[in-house]
Amino acid sequence: MAKFRVGRVGEQIKKEISSLIQTELKDPRIGFITVTGVDVTGDLSQARVYLSILGSDEQKEATLHALARAKGFLRSELGNRMRLRHTPEIEFRFDSSIEYGSHIEALLADINKGTQPS
Repeated sequence: MAKFRVGRVGEQIKKEISSLIQTELKDPRIGFITVTGVDVTGDLSQARVYLSILGSDEQKEATLHALARAKGFLRSELGNRMRLRHTPEIEFRFDSSIEYGSHIEALLADINKGTQPS
């Protein structure tokens, strides 16, 4: 039963963090961000937020730094929006799975171009 609650809390955190980043944060270092997933520990004390960030490596690092600076604000707002006894600690991580998927897709497209008769 606890697994279902952890999953539901993770999805709610994902929605709320995504909304907060889009509407409340006004830092110019924060670029185009997609929250791809949230892993919450079983005791709901920590939440790892996985982000996909569009831009160069410098822009990605600047965005992660800006989010680390705004972590306290995001946690307090998350606590106001969700009814939990304790708000989990938030940790931001870069998710490269989308980039990896598009790289594999491009490689497959190149292979298919080469094997098809012209």
